[in-house]
This record gives sequence, structure tokens and C-alpha cells, in this order.
Amino acid sequence: MELYYSFSVLIVITSIFYYLNLRYLKMPSSIGVMIIAMVVSIVLVFFGNRIFPDLILKFSSLMNSFDFSELLMGGILNFLLFAGGIHININDFKKERLSIITFSTVSVIISTIAVGYILYYSLQIFHFKANLIYCFLFGALISPTDPVAVLSILKNLNISRSIEIKISGESLFNDGISVVLVAVILKILEGGGQNISFSNIAILLLKEAGGGMLVGILIGYLASVAINKVKDYKASIIITLAVVMGGYLVAKSINISGPLTMVSAGLIIGNSKKMQLSTRTMKGYLGFFWELIDEILNAVLFILIGFELLLIPNVLSYWQVGIISILAVLLARYISIKIPVLIIPFKEKYSRQTIRILVWGGLRGGVSIALALSIPEIPGYEGHRNAIIAITYFVVIFSIVVQGLTINKIAQEK
Repeated sequence: MELYYSFSVLIVITSIFYYLNLRYLKMPSSIGVMIIAMVVSIVLVFFGNRIFPDLILKFSSLMNSFDFSELLMGGILNFLLFAGGIHININDFKKERLSIITFSTVSVIISTIAVGYILYYSLQIFHFKANLIYCFLFGALISPTDPVAVLSILKNLNISRSIEIKISGESLFNDGISVVLVAVILKILEGGGQNISFSNIAILLLKEAGGGMLVGILIGYLASVAINKVKDYKASIIITLAVVMGGYLVAKSINISGPLTMVSAGLIIGNSKKMQLSTRTMKGYLGFFWELIDEILNAVLFILIGFELLLIPNVLSYWQVGIISILAVLLARYISIKIPVLIIPFKEKYSRQTIRILVWGGLRGGVSIALALSIPEIPGYEGHRNAIIAITYFVVIFSIVVQGLTINKIAQEK
């Protein structure tokens, strides 16, 4: 009953904010509902206890009842990534495969290192205390672009198909290496650094990312065969729901990347030749269903991001470090794109405008917040966890609101 109550309240709030955005703000839904949630959060933080203290207590209790990291990584993200994958043309990905592979692996590593050093030395200049290994940890969790934020914003952009595929492909596949980097840095912090070697990291990455993609392809293939056999749109919807929910349980039980499992399964089902030969009615219902799921959960996710402000202690005291972190992340993003472009012989030449769009379109979102919230409080490093959560929040909000609202203008510049 408690779970039903919490989810019911969340859906009611989502519907109200969704309506307010469409009626008055008229922004992209993900940005609009998050801004409304942030404004409500700020009002509650500053005036709530004086105006309606009982309501604040109940609402804070409701927000605390959500394990945001598990809710996102174990629930919402899987549905959204599958919905994104099922609508993507895999042939477009094949054309841009070198760029997607490079930006989702090499660029994440470069960005992690760049964020770590830039943030560390910048904080020293402004006389803030900083720990280099925690700066690298922040770099690892903030470097992957967020698939939910990116796919949501890309729907409203007027950019070339080539650039759109590069940005969306990178965001769909870069979480695997980020999760591995975060795990490695946490082991070093917790005293397990003696077991860290290049071979161990490679094995961990192969299991996390490679295993996730392999299992996703297998599940996707089996599901597409089953869908083709029954040729019924209701059965097709139930089968795809089973793929997402059951696929996550499989991925979690064998410690592989759930998000990559979902992306791979969605791509296989959406691009199966047997599926393409199925009836138009069945494909239409299936597409509409997952489009609706995508829209609802997108709104829920960004409302949760907006309300996370209530759960971060003394978040406003980190505003200076937050601004420095935003600049560090943007500079590191530029470096992580520019270096591969200069070194790797891509088929096409990257213009300044293309690089500008790739840099500004690298949005951060719920994945980074979930990874930040998953960091444990390590003895000897008290206070660092809260600092990372706070500055991650600053970067994510800037990324979604400022970059998300201005990327179309950047794309139209000559």
C-alpha cells in the first residue's frame, strides 16, 4: 500500500506539472516539468516550514522513501532505454559506428581524467580544499552523457541526421565504461587499490559492457522470434514488457550492465527483419505504447530530479564549487571530443560547428545523479559524498536547463 500511495502521488504531481508546462511554459516537456519541480522545491525549502510544516514533513518523507539510485538504474532508465532503442534505425548506427564507439569509450576516459585535474587545480586556486581521487571520482560519474536527457532534447532539434546519431549513440552506450571507472576508483578509495591492474579493469569492462550487450542481443532475438510467431499486438506489448523487466533481473543477477542490455534488446527487436515484415497495425500499436511509456517516465524522472533539491543537505552552500565544476565539465567535454577528432582518422572531417554541437549537446542527467547517490560514505573522507552529490546536481541542472534550451540556437549558428 505504501508503494502504491507513493507512486500515485508522484503520478498526480507529474500530470499537474505536465499540464502547467504545456499550458504556460511551453518548453520541451522534460525541461519544463523539471523547472516547475525545482521552483516548487525552492519555495518549500525557504518557506515551507513556516507556512505548512506538516505538509513538508510528509512530502520529505515521501521523497526519502524513494531509493533514487535503484529507482533510476533498476527501473525508469531500463524502460526509457528500451523505448529509445526500439525506435532507432540500426543502419544509421552502423554508418557512425567509429564515432559512437570512440566517443562512448575513449572520450569518457579522457573526460574523467580532464575533469579530475581541472577541478582539482581550479579549487586550489580559489582556496577550496580538494582531494584529487574524489575529483577523479566526480569526473567518472559526470563524464557520460545521459541517454534520457539527450534523447528527450533531440526530439526538438533541427540538426543533421549524422550529428543526431553521433550524440544519441554515444549517450546510449557510454554508461558501461563510466560504471567501471566509478567502481575502480571506489575500490582505490576503500583500500582495494592493490587489486587494480589494467587486465582487471579490462575484464571488468568486458563483463559489464560486453556481457550486457551480448545478453541484450540474445533476449532481443528470442523476443522478436516470439513476437513474429504470435502476430498479435497485445502479446507483443506483453513480451516487450517482459524483456525489460525480466532482462533487468537477469542483468542484475549476473552483474552486467542493465542499461546496455536494454539498449541492445530494443535495437534488435526494433530492427528485426521479421518484425519489419509483421503487420503495420501490430507495429503501430507497439510503437505507440512505448512512445507513451517514454513520455510518462521521462516526465516522472525529471520531476524526481527537480525534487532531489529537497534531499541534498545545504546544497546552496556549494554554489561556488558548483560553478567551477560546470566550467570544468564543459572544458573537459571539449577536450574529450577534440583529442579523438585530431588523432583518429574518421571518414568525415569534423567542422568547428560540429564539434561545438557535440560539446554543447553532451547533456548530463539522472544517470550521473544516480551514480553520485550510490557512492558510500567512506571512513576518513567524511563530507566528500555530500559535496559530490551537490556539485553533480549543479552540473545536471545547468546541463539540462541551460544547454538543453540553447542547443537549438547553437546548432543554427554558422
